[in-house]
Amino acid sequence: MDLRKLKKLIDLVEESGIAEIEVTEGEEKVRITRATAAPAPVYTAAPVAAPAAVAAVPAAAEASALNLADAQKSPMVGTFYRAPGPNAKPFVEVGQNVKAGDTLCIIEAMKLMNEIEAEKSGVVKEILVENGTPVEYGEPLFIIE
Repeated sequence: MDLRKLKKLIDLVEESGIAEIEVTEGEEKVRITRATAAPAPVYTAAPVAAPAAVAAVPAAAEASALNLADAQKSPMVGTFYRAPGPNAKPFVEVGQNVKAGDTLCIIEAMKLMNEIEAEKSGVVKEILVENGTPVEYGEPLFIIE
């Protein structure tokens, strides 16, 4: 199925208000699901996150003084969460000792909560991402020394 058809289907779902559409052409099958009410705050928070990202540029410049090559990076695209729940205590704080395999955060991807574990032991020197913000594959999340 070509990308133009996929784009039209996505636009159709967005404009019509339907929750889900599934299309089969031969052996190809595509399902497009509209976000439900639960992730909606993520979309409304996106404009707020953009100024925070702009404000984070100096922080990123400061973080580049730290060694980002050795930073714990995101293994996937998704939404970064520091704690297992909205009212729960964060998994780690700056200055905390962690061991390889300790849970550092959760990245939500496609409605699945993926626990991200420390790749090495050390002290958390910096948390580079704000809670609830989108992250990209390979984006630095933590500085652990």
